[in-house]
Amino acid sequence: MQLNLTYTPPDFSLPHLAGSPPARLLPAPADGIAPEGFHATSNFPEYVRLADGHWQLAPEGRMDAVLVVAGGKISAVEARRLRRGDMVVVGRTENGEDGILVHEKCFVAAETASTDKFSFRFRGTRETPFSRSYDELYQILEHDRTGGHIVWVLGPAVAFDKDSRQAMEGLIRGGFCHALMAGNALATHDLEAARFGTGLGQNIYSQELQPLGHYNHLDILNEVRRAGSIQAAIREMGVRDGIIHACEECRVPYVLAGSIRDDGPLPEVIADVYQAQDRMRDHARRATTVIAMATQLHSIAFGNMTPSYR
Repeated sequence: MQLNLTYTPPDFSLPHLAGSPPARLLPAPADGIAPEGFHATSNFPEYVRLADGHWQLAPEGRMDAVLVVAGGKISAVEARRLRRGDMVVVGRTENGEDGILVHEKCFVAAETASTDKFSFRFRGTRETPFSRSYDELYQILEHDRTGGHIVWVLGPAVAFDKDSRQAMEGLIRGGFCHALMAGNALATHDLEAARFGTGLGQNIYSQELQPLGHYNHLDILNEVRRAGSIQAAIREMGVRDGIIHACEECRVPYVLAGSIRDDGPLPEVIADVYQAQDRMRDHARRATTVIAMATQLHSIAFGNMTPSYR
């Protein structure tokens, strides 16, 4: 696999950039409030022209933050973290007109597009084979296994199937997961599978409903809450397999973010969404590879808080 990840910086000698004015800065009028016309960041590298005429790359850019300038340095900050008086970059153009450049072509490879009239057939569709894509993913995981920070973002469906659950456990034990982001349901149903062999009362292999199986996950929640922690419950219940068990044994950190629909929840679930966001962001800032499966909400959330570059 050969990935062209050579960063190509902007050419600031181009007339429209050389003549760009310094970006305007306005103070935040109150804590958690951005000034009118604030610039919202994207997941592309973004440069700001400061008062001295220097273009500075904003570090750890991510979706929907604001840019604060202090002491000649730029930082990307969630608007809720602003403090009154913070000097915030304002302007909503992206090509230098307001001293802001969104550099979306930084990793574009040399032009290799075919001129064949049927080249559209090579775009990804439902009929596209993905063998090569999976091979490349394996190589990325092998590369990041020792030198990176691989984060998995999982929904409960991963624990509802015997094979997928075992596969994820194997990846954790194999060193291919350095942090797990999930919700109450993934952990609950994984422990349900470990104790009863079911997911929402269905056998995770045959999918057959078990007698009174709809009680199983509720019993798990009750047992874990009685034990006081997932770790203690694993010992008391004699759990010997599964995703959460592997995380505990291999000391892989996991963040369980709460939801309005949660039963229980498990003691480790973080009910305050902003505290959960902060814990998730700790891993997002370190992530070198992110794999998200079976959860739209957590996937979008983690994707938005993950810097696409450093």
